[in-house]
Amino acid sequence: MSPAAERPRRLPLRLRRAPAPWERQAPTWREARPAVIAAALTRARGRPSGNWYVVGASRDLPPGRPLGVTVGSTEVVAWRDGGGKLRAGPGACPHLGAPLRDSPVRRGSLVCHWHGLALDGGPFAGWEPYPAHDDGVLLWVRLDELGGEPPSERPYVPVRPRLGEAVETVYSGVGRCEPEDVVANRLDPWHGAWFHPYSFVDLTVTGTPADGTADAPADDGFTVDVSFKVAGRLVVPVRARFTAPGPRTVLMRIVEGEGAGSVVETHATPLAPDERGRPRTAVTEALVAGSGRRGFAVARAAAPLLRPLMRASAGRLWRDDLAYAERRWELRDSGRFPG
Repeated sequence: MSPAAERPRRLPLRLRRAPAPWERQAPTWREARPAVIAAALTRARGRPSGNWYVVGASRDLPPGRPLGVTVGSTEVVAWRDGGGKLRAGPGACPHLGAPLRDSPVRRGSLVCHWHGLALDGGPFAGWEPYPAHDDGVLLWVRLDELGGEPPSERPYVPVRPRLGEAVETVYSGVGRCEPEDVVANRLDPWHGAWFHPYSFVDLTVTGTPADGTADAPADDGFTVDVSFKVAGRLVVPVRARFTAPGPRTVLMRIVEGEGAGSVVETHATPLAPDERGRPRTAVTEALVAGSGRRGFAVARAAAPLLRPLMRASAGRLWRDDLAYAERRWELRDSGRFPG
């Protein structure tokens, strides 16, 4: 990257002309061809995951506290040992099956609250740990039996802005759908300005994968020119690229404009079904923002204040997008939509 790109001089804000009413913007339904979206989803589902699943945010697991989640039908508990390293394993105590998610962590060991059995993260009495990885933003657990793929030593973690020079936050939500419905939502960039007019305007998809062909390149994606709304007619125009590096992950990277290199990672993790047997999926979205502007140091200093605002913005989008994903699952489940 050139020094000029690293330290942009011009302000990122633009003043739009008086916008047209929502219903007068250019329709996108002709460009949003179901075959293109379905083909991109099929390619994503065929890519390896190494059996790694996102189970939470790094910041949400401080020392001394366990994290419990049921991924698919697998009960998982995670905690940090005395050195801060992430540990994970089955969520049932090997003694009499107590729920370890409710047990305290003492001196780096998970101590069962039923009978005091202490687990330090190593194998014990049939309790076998799961490989776990903390990438500094997200927590991952490898579940080979659930994934059924050849395992990998580490999960795929995309290139991000350096954490010491960025502002990051993680949004988490749960929808009544399957992971593929979340991925399909993200592989439909055409809906942005129609479904989220409070956040996106002037959206144009300028590049798409090969039209549903099986031999599209492995890094195929969607390129989008879009403006993020700030206030009134003030916007920040960028060019972004959406790719699906794995079966449960979609990556949006800003490739031109303010914050080039910043990423939004959307990870879909299957959960235990609800009481009616309907599927549930956790959406974990990591936002890692960086900028070459000198003033960005102020944003980094204000990160504790910015993170809740960033999460709230992501939450507003996902209230709509989970409705999209849930509707897609309902149509597939009823046979009214191919899937």
